[in-house]
Amino acid sequence: MVLTGPVRMSDSVHTRRRILTATGAIVAAATLAGCGLFDDEPEPEPAPDPLQPILDEALAMAAAYDLAIQAQATLAEQLTPLAEDHRAHAAALATLIGTVLPSGAAAPVASAAPPAGSADETLAQLRKSEQDAQTTAIAACLAAPADRAALVGSIAACRATHASALR
Repeated sequence: MVLTGPVRMSDSVHTRRRILTATGAIVAAATLAGCGLFDDEPEPEPAPDPLQPILDEALAMAAAYDLAIQAQATLAEQLTPLAEDHRAHAAALATLIGTVLPSGAAAPVASAAPPAGSADETLAQLRKSEQDAQTTAIAACLAAPADRAALVGSIAACRATHASALR
């Protein structure tokens, strides 16, 4: 038997072109949804730089020296270069991290009090702070990538020298 009329497979009008167009639209919508275009949530804050604690510590040490100089003016000649070293460390770290130092970067914190006691007690307190800061810098140096380890290592060495100079 010979068929001469059109053959219909179904009553729906789904052509290959319509199916491919619909599939492409679904894939495009899924891609856009996955890229965050339709997300209402803000992006999470980036993790702080691992060297930020070393920078904060350098600023705190410079402030501690400033307070000690205010409390013991006779120590100004000995302590001023050490405070300047810490400011230089903070500036180098801020450049490396890509942050800007706050204005009055090493200004004493309002809650910090000048060291009490004699000049020897002040030097002992600063020496202890330098030793603690050196320990932190050594740990950061060991954990830092090679391009940052040189700077952090030199800061650790400088802090060791400061502790020795305060004897």
